[in-house]
Amino acid sequence: MIDKDIAPWEPERFDQLETIGKWLMIYADAIEKWQFDFQDPASPIMEGIINLHHDLMFFLVIIAVFVLWVLLRTVYLFDRSRGHEPSKVVHGTVLEIVWTIVPSFILLAVAIPSFALLYAIDEASDPAITIKVIGHQWYWVYEYSDYTVDSSSLAFESFMVPEADLKLGQLRLLEVDNRIVVPTNTHIRFLITSADVLHSWAVPSLGVKVDAMPGRLNQATVFIKRDGVYYGQCSEICGVNHAFMPIVVESVPLDEYVSWVANQIEA
Repeated sequence: MIDKDIAPWEPERFDQLETIGKWLMIYADAIEKWQFDFQDPASPIMEGIINLHHDLMFFLVIIAVFVLWVLLRTVYLFDRSRGHEPSKVVHGTVLEIVWTIVPSFILLAVAIPSFALLYAIDEASDPAITIKVIGHQWYWVYEYSDYTVDSSSLAFESFMVPEADLKLGQLRLLEVDNRIVVPTNTHIRFLITSADVLHSWAVPSLGVKVDAMPGRLNQATVFIKRDGVYYGQCSEICGVNHAFMPIVVESVPLDEYVSWVANQIEA
């Protein structure tokens, strides 16, 4: 039996809901449908990774075009069916020097900025906040070691929100019940480990991807430049529910962060 009190379907209402959902996701840095490029960078490290990628792509395109030209020219000029026979060159000093020196300079041009970026990634600046990340099958535990509740660190578990419980504007397979909240424009240190198997804590917009290994602490330093919500996922196959342990980092102004910490301690 049809309930006549239910309002009829109106396309305009759906458009309004879709618009509201888009507005709710304005500050959400997550993947998009058919996305091919990087997500918008929110940290200096991610900006450096994107710039390095663009610089390397310049060399890759030139090399690819040159190699393709050589292959096509070789196929055309030395076609046996046309009676073309290649000359036999036993030794070519100039050619050997060229194909040794030119790739060496290309590798140097690639290596120097790469080393600078690797140094910046590993540089451990004096952090204002330290957060310990512990991977479990299949959820994350976060400990704010700078704050204590009942003589122990402020800690909470973070599980994926089931699809049936998602609210308007929330992302499927990416939303969690408890987000990490951090202040913007602050040096933050993440200490990442695992309680069972290998995991990987990865947030693309922040340029972070660190393996979580049992019995070992790995470190990542992050400086978030703008407010927003940043999504990631476990990037190491860790079992049957590997795809269901997302990561959500929310960056807020310092005063809001202080208020959030106070509420967590009181709770």
